Amino acid sequence: MGCASCSSAGNKLPKGCRNNGSCSTGGCDKLPVFDWLANMNELEGLDTCPYVEVRFKGTRKDFFYNANRLKLYIGDVVVVDAQQGYDVGVVALAGELVRLQMRKKLKAENPEIKQRVLRIATQKDINQWRKHQEREEELKFKTRELAKKHGLRMKISDVEFQGDGTKATFYYTADERVDFRNLIKDMAAEFGVRVEMRQIGLRQEAARLGGIGSCGRELCCSTWLTDFRAVNTSAARYQQLSLNPQKLAGQCGKLKCCLNYELDAYMEAVREFPDFNQTLKTKAGEATLQKVDIFRKILWYAYAHNTSNWYGISLENALKTIENNKNNSMPDSLEELTGAARDTKEEAIGFSTPNDLSFSNQQTPTKSQQKNKPKQRRNKQKAPNKRNKQ
Repeated sequence: MGCASCSSAGNKLPKGCRNNGSCSTGGCDKLPVFDWLANMNELEGLDTCPYVEVRFKGTRKDFFYNANRLKLYIGDVVVVDAQQGYDVGVVALAGELVRLQMRKKLKAENPEIKQRVLRIATQKDINQWRKHQEREEELKFKTRELAKKHGLRMKISDVEFQGDGTKATFYYTADERVDFRNLIKDMAAEFGVRVEMRQIGLRQEAARLGGIGSCGRELCCSTWLTDFRAVNTSAARYQQLSLNPQKLAGQCGKLKCCLNYELDAYMEAVREFPDFNQTLKTKAGEATLQKVDIFRKILWYAYAHNTSNWYGISLENALKTIENNKNNSMPDSLEELTGAARDTKEEAIGFSTPNDLSFSNQQTPTKSQQKNKPKQRRNKQKAPNKRNKQ
């Protein structure tokens, strides 16, 4: 969430920290990292980390070598190397915690990073950087019109300008391979910048654009999630969720990443349960499994000839019955296993029935009773006569 989204209408400063996006927690940034080593004193004889992590638009971050040993802090705007020219970004992390981040992301003990931090950005650099950022939305819509003109089946989702304004990166999504050579020629001639087309996936697109999920919070991919793992429908089956694609899919159109968060706990708990295709044989008929409450350890069974009546059976009784069925021993009915019959599956699951929703003991009179009810006359006091007044 950017500072403009939580600021007041009059100014661009946020209402909370009022640090204009340079707070130490990085709560206004995408994919922030809390520097828990910031308040610790430097150890003698240990060289400070010569690298910093710089963030750019969206979720793009990179590591740079601080060759000049500038005193950089989180939130400082710096000018860094680029392939051709220079770029402008914001320091996302500095200090010893950068070493740990480099080991995690680059997976190398002493990586060689040639990109350098040139200097701390001046006000002139920041003004020029913001001026180029204001052109991004305009170029995005113009590029969509050019792509439609060329008949290309692609979606331009975001545009990112380089700090010096000489290069613009266009992020797009497409279902198939797209030949955009003629499109790049028209874009370079009309915009006057070097054009780079970069294809991203649907999850990366949602991470760059951001949004609010069905849980009411910001998307995980745009705030903290960096590892996009594959999500299968088996994760929903293990958690006893209905296979409704409209509820299971996120804003990217793929299955929600949060389906994997509690999957390990469910898979570990399911090991105690019998096979879900296992049936219970009773003298009243064969019963099939309808629903499982994993953490309450209750299994809901229903007769094959009447699936509308559900009976809640504990895990212990279900395992015992399955073992007895192997020895050709069957209980009389499911009522014997539950202790009480369940008339409807709403009562079995625990929902309240209309009979339980009685708010008053008084019965509502019918229309005929209301019609025959005698009207009560009010005793109105007559106003005193003016003649009787003395």
